[in-house]
Amino acid sequence: MSLHIGARREDVAPKVLLPGDPLRARFIAREFLEDAVEVNAVRGMYGYTGTYRGERVTVQGTGMGMPSMAIYATELMREYGVRTLIRVGTCGAFLPEVRLRDVVLAQGASTDSNMNRLHFRGIDYAPLADFSLLYAAYRTARRLALPVHVGGVFTTDRFYGDADKEAYEKKLAEHGTLCVEMETAALYTIAKAYGARALSILTVSDHLVTREETTAEERERTFTAMIRLALETLVSDEEKE
Repeated sequence: MSLHIGARREDVAPKVLLPGDPLRARFIAREFLEDAVEVNAVRGMYGYTGTYRGERVTVQGTGMGMPSMAIYATELMREYGVRTLIRVGTCGAFLPEVRLRDVVLAQGASTDSNMNRLHFRGIDYAPLADFSLLYAAYRTARRLALPVHVGGVFTTDRFYGDADKEAYEKKLAEHGTLCVEMETAALYTIAKAYGARALSILTVSDHLVTREETTAEERERTFTAMIRLALETLVSDEEKE
């Protein structure tokens, strides 16, 4: 067990999906995994382990924001030896060509968070996805005939903003940033520190240009293309543990 995860070490698989919403973790376990067993319920942040196409997989909720992601990612890697992690989350699109419910593969993450600047003593470290996972996910998306966008995302500490936040989000969009979310920069940074592999696969849940948005129930239960892509990426991954 770790401070925030009540599972035994042997209960957690080497490959883990990380939804922010613990209810999405429960949905994934019930709808996609065989013989899924609850392995964590500490603070209501549910985790389950089961199999997908014969391969053992854990799905663990992380909560919202970089600090919460950092807690669960660190404990999974440090205490449980996890070495492959895929975030399955939601994002808000910046660009007109990135449509509602489209899937985004986060190649790298810009951020307004001070977490990395504190850690790297003012250096603007560039958190990047593991290339083998990114490439595997892209190939899998092509095989499944899923239209996906690959590129940079923006990880923010603030869900609600002001005119200043809107101004720099516009600047990020002008420089090709695909979308905004709240966890990827932390996941990528911590994974590199532990010699692990990480990728964020995101579904567009709202659009900052068109102002379209999905409901909470849709975000919990209907973003199945992203989940299928993540699981297929794990089982087709050529770099075995």
